[in-house]
Amino acid sequence: MSDTADEGEKHVGDEQRLRRRAALRGAERVLARPGFLGTIGQRLAVLDEARESYDLDEPSDIYGGGIVETLEERVAGLLGKEAAAFFPTGTMAQQVALRCWAGRTGNPAVALHALAHPEVHERNAFSTVSGLRPLRVTSETRPTTADEVRDFGEPFGTLMLELPLRDAGFVLPTWEELSEVVAAARERDAVVHFDGARLWESTTHFGRPLDEIAGLADSVYVSLYKSLDGYGGAVLAGPRTLVDEAKAWRHRYGGDIFQQFPTVLSALVGLDRELPRLPEYVAHARVVAAALREGLAAAGVPWARVHPEVPHTNEFQVWLPYDQEAAADAAIRQGEETKTFLFSNGWDRGGPGLAVTEVFVRAAGLEWTADDVKAAVTEFVERL
Repeated sequence: MSDTADEGEKHVGDEQRLRRRAALRGAERVLARPGFLGTIGQRLAVLDEARESYDLDEPSDIYGGGIVETLEERVAGLLGKEAAAFFPTGTMAQQVALRCWAGRTGNPAVALHALAHPEVHERNAFSTVSGLRPLRVTSETRPTTADEVRDFGEPFGTLMLELPLRDAGFVLPTWEELSEVVAAARERDAVVHFDGARLWESTTHFGRPLDEIAGLADSVYVSLYKSLDGYGGAVLAGPRTLVDEAKAWRHRYGGDIFQQFPTVLSALVGLDRELPRLPEYVAHARVVAAALREGLAAAGVPWARVHPEVPHTNEFQVWLPYDQEAAADAAIRQGEETKTFLFSNGWDRGGPGLAVTEVFVRAAGLEWTADDVKAAVTEFVERL
C-alpha cells in the first residue's frame, strides 16, 4: 500500500480524496482521527500541553542541541540504547544507519523483506542514493523466518526487519520467532537493524518492554508521528560510535535543519500523552476486529477477512469481495450521511473483485462498543 504524508492515503482521484477528508472532518464518530489530517489550528493546539513536557523558558535549538538532545536522550533511554540521533524523516534515518553499517561490515548488501518500506515506498533510495544493494529474503505476506535468513544464498552485512510489517497487515512474529531470526543473522556475522516505525505499539504482542525488544537489534529507528501524533521526524538509536557517524551523514544529507523545536516539542508531548495509551488502543483494536468479523458475517457478506484475525497492533487490514471504487464510495457515503465513518482510510485493489483497507484504532475508537461496530457495519453494507 502507498505510504504518503497521509497515512491512509491511496492512489485515488483528487475528488474522492477530498470527499473522504471532508467526510472525516464532518464525522462525529470515527475509529481514529489522526492529527496530521487536522487543520493548522488543531495541529498547533498539540503544543498547548507542551509546557508539561519541556521547560519553554529554555533557549530554542539551533542546528540541534538543547531540546533536540533532550528528545534524543529520552528515546535512547526508552529503547535501552547508548545514544540516539534525531532525523527529519525516517527514510533519511534508515539510509544513514544502513550505509554506516555497510562501512563497518564491509558489505553493502542489506537483507530485507520484499514488502519492507524501503523496497515499496522509497523509490529505490537504498541503491540510488546510498549505494546499498537490497536483497529480498522473502516476498511472503508474513514476517521473515529464521530458516530464510540462515539459508539465504548470498552474503549480506545487515539484516533489516520491519516491526510490524505494515504492507503485510501490520504483522509481527512471535517473540521466539524474532529471537531466532536475529540469532540466524548473527550466525552469518551480520548486524541487525529494526525498522521500528511502529515499534511503540508492539509491546502488547511481544509481552516485553520496549528496551528488551529493541535490545535484540544493533540499531533501531522509530517514527515520531505515526503513533505518537507528532508533527514529523524520526530517531535512530544504537551504539554511540554509530550515532556519532550517523550525525555526520545527517549533515551531509541535509538533515541538520536550523530549528526543529516545534516538531521535537510535539514528539515530547506524544511520548507523554500517546505512548502510555498505545496498549489500550491495541486491546480495543482486538475488540473492534472481532466485531467487524461478526458484523460482516451477520450482514451476509459472502467473503470477508480481517487480517490478522487477532490484530498484532492497533492497526490491521479488512478485505472485502467488492470493487475498490464501490467499497470506497460506500464508506464515504456512510460518513457523509450518518456522520459515522467506519472505514475512514482509502481502499486499494487487492485483486480482481477484491478491495482492501487499513483500520486504525486510536483514542476516538475507545468510545465504540462491539455493538456500535456491528451497527456501523450494517449501515456500510447497505450502501455497497
